[in-house]
Amino acid sequence: MLLRPPLPGPLQKERWQLTEDIHVPCGNMKTSVFFHFHIDSICDQLFPRTKQIILAYNSGRWIPRLREPRNLYGISPAGHLSLIRWPHQCEVIRDRIEHIDWIPREPEALYHPTGLELEPLYQYPREGTVVYSADEANEESCFVYSRVGGSFPSKQVIAQDWDNTLIFEARFESGNLQKVVKVSEFEYQLTLRTDLYTNRHTQWYYFRVTNTQAGMPYRFTIVNFTKPTSLYNHGMRPLLYSEVDAKIHRVGWQRTGDEIKYYKNNLGQDGHQYFSLTWTFQFPHDRDTCYFAHCYPYTYSNLQDYLAAISRDPVRSKFCKIRILCHSLARNIVYVLTITSPSESGKEAKRKAAVILTARVHPGETNSSWIMKGFLDYILGSSGDARLLRDTFVFKVVPMLNPDGVIVGNYRCSLAGQDLNRNYTSDLKESFPSVWYTRNMIRRLMEERDILLYCDLHGHSRKENVFMYGCDGGEQAEVPCLHQRIFPLMMSKNCPDKFSFPDCNFKVQKSKEGTGRVVMWKMGIRNSYTLEATFCGSKLGNRGGTHFNTEDLESIGYHFCDALLDYCDPDKSKYYLCLNELEEMVKQQAKTNSENLNCDSDASVTDAMLDKDSR
Repeated sequence: MLLRPPLPGPLQKERWQLTEDIHVPCGNMKTSVFFHFHIDSICDQLFPRTKQIILAYNSGRWIPRLREPRNLYGISPAGHLSLIRWPHQCEVIRDRIEHIDWIPREPEALYHPTGLELEPLYQYPREGTVVYSADEANEESCFVYSRVGGSFPSKQVIAQDWDNTLIFEARFESGNLQKVVKVSEFEYQLTLRTDLYTNRHTQWYYFRVTNTQAGMPYRFTIVNFTKPTSLYNHGMRPLLYSEVDAKIHRVGWQRTGDEIKYYKNNLGQDGHQYFSLTWTFQFPHDRDTCYFAHCYPYTYSNLQDYLAAISRDPVRSKFCKIRILCHSLARNIVYVLTITSPSESGKEAKRKAAVILTARVHPGETNSSWIMKGFLDYILGSSGDARLLRDTFVFKVVPMLNPDGVIVGNYRCSLAGQDLNRNYTSDLKESFPSVWYTRNMIRRLMEERDILLYCDLHGHSRKENVFMYGCDGGEQAEVPCLHQRIFPLMMSKNCPDKFSFPDCNFKVQKSKEGTGRVVMWKMGIRNSYTLEATFCGSKLGNRGGTHFNTEDLESIGYHFCDALLDYCDPDKSKYYLCLNELEEMVKQQAKTNSENLNCDSDASVTDAMLDKDSR
């Protein structure tokens, strides 16, 4: 039996919708019936236009109630995580990939070229045996929709020769490998997948290898890099992770490789030139499961685990609030953290200046996440300096701006097929939600309080050391504004074996006007920076000639906090010492310029190296 409740007078002629079945139990005359009507047909006439009011019919009358509020919490109080969403066409294996944390006892040395390294030619697939192919991710030209967990793999992508052929896999979170051709018994040619929905950006790789043989001289050659220069020609070595070593010896990611060479190859298509990276190595164990990566992986799941631990911690959760900034194109959560000491007085809270940190706008720059982790470990710690920073500032932190790109293993772009760090000026909220909402959050924050500093964390693929890019008035500035250079100089003094002030650059180039650094500076944040960390290592002090490990990267986050303390110290002696040092640099540069008319007359010492890779 279908019961029609009497509608409120003005609504009797409106179209209505029954959304639930009605059951009238026999022998029971009391019937409680709930109807949900179209908001457009009812609420327009009873209430101001809203999507937040729902009418329910109960016991003979209409009862308005508010719709349940949206969940603004990125992680529930119980620490439950949201499920990861992939583009629907991406095939994803169901294994959860996990690696142990491990720091080598001594810094790992760079590779020293001998001049005898081979340059293997590109081999067309018909000249070898295709042992891995994962082309389904590039079957569509643009992002359409996502699904939790992606698609279940429809086929095995392994070789038919079960005797000694390596078995490759990269269809897991942050993995990147498109094709593998077996050239000879122990030589393989690898092709990386471009960023989804583009034909560009091959730099990040991360894949698994099984069916290994220990002690055999293997050679891998990746054949479709597009950058003409690389840190691999400066001694950088690939990373290797052995599950046997992790289980038995508690050893994690290690640098590997000999005969390393990065060179222009014979593969040219549509006017594009490609470059190869080749290296030789030996697996440490038979029948091992090993992973190779460009840099230490840090996935979206790693971030969620980290944030879940904070939310479950009764101490840290009091001064670190985890919220949803927005959702990505694939409907993954973009988290924002607010970190500050709880304040009893509202006026006191508003007097605090803000510090803003963001990371992973470029998903393949995993080193930025390790720096962010170091910063968060410090600022959420129990030390007196951490408490002082929380008492002094409100920290707004977006630890992963591009979760979709991180999940699918992109190097630079989001699922819009665009570099988000060139779109901070865009009003296309639906296309670039994370940077649009970040910019909007900062605008609102500027109305409430002063912002001392904005910093976006990155990785750099062509230069060693750690350094910063800032803004001092642009290319037309006659006199550089030295105050913006004080914080980077303090960073260099706090970690002199890693941070290079001479590598810093403060020009505002037209090609960088859409970056977070320049947009925030133009919005009025004087100290607006990009912090760059090399994928390789340091050329400074006793760390010269060695790779950075995750502990080194995390230490940059600690030193960032130290520099903040120095910068805001009520005793301004360090501040003015740095300012005087900068003034001396400018005088020295002016003297040099007068002696060399070919020099740029208004360039400072730190402007000498203008880098095409600047963010």
